Amino acid sequence: MASSSFHYALGRKDDSKYPHKLVAEILQIRLDNPDFGYRTVTAELKNRGKRINHKVVLKIMKQNNVLCHAFDRKTRKYNSYRGTVGKLAKNKLKRRFNTNRPYQKVVTDVTELRWGTSSTNERAYFTAFVDLFSNEILSWNLGLSPNVDFVTTPLKDLIKSKPQLPYKMLIHSDQGFQYQNRSYVSKLKENHIIQSMSRKATCLDNAVVESFFHILKVGTVHNNHYASYEELKIGITKYVDYYNNKRIRTKLAGKTPVQYRELSNQFSA
Repeated sequence: MASSSFHYALGRKDDSKYPHKLVAEILQIRLDNPDFGYRTVTAELKNRGKRINHKVVLKIMKQNNVLCHAFDRKTRKYNSYRGTVGKLAKNKLKRRFNTNRPYQKVVTDVTELRWGTSSTNERAYFTAFVDLFSNEILSWNLGLSPNVDFVTTPLKDLIKSKPQLPYKMLIHSDQGFQYQNRSYVSKLKENHIIQSMSRKATCLDNAVVESFFHILKVGTVHNNHYASYEELKIGITKYVDYYNNKRIRTKLAGKTPVQYRELSNQFSA
């Protein structure tokens, strides 16, 4: 939401039946979080000790013209498929995206981001490993070339940072050439990680990471202008931190991904 819209809505004559203080707080939440819909705003109010029905929040946002339209724009998917150039793995995830254990199921993929005038000479590539338990970004990378090293670097970071587990980790990806490469496959085997791949031309098999990429683009390149690759990198770094530590989700009971994982660790301790 633009700051001008916020100040206009805040200063307009209050002709609604809802308390001005509540309306102002909802407007401030939307200003601070451009990608919050009415249900997420309701969850944030609950975190602040205010139990407001989501229908009331929706009405207030409609009256003040601050509904979230950040996700209306369609995105183009980067395709790294080059046929069978290495070893393919079976689809062992099979769209079972739910799990009650952290680090048990992890999904990954690569997407394209552009800066400047969005020409073919101004494009970067982003990859991330996402935990299906909390939707936390466990590791990520941004680079100018989507080569094998580009995806194995955050994989190594993930392996170093993950705790000792009484169960095996599964990492699911598409059939991109990076994930068929011997270097990537051997790194998984060395660390007793199960490899899983989507079926050919079936993006829904990896829907969670595709959804995250859309959220990432909404929070960065779709609603911000980055004049250089360095600015883009700063913006991505800030957003990943915001996504993990500040962006609450209704699916996670109004918690951030990190809060949800830490809360789970307390119960399992």
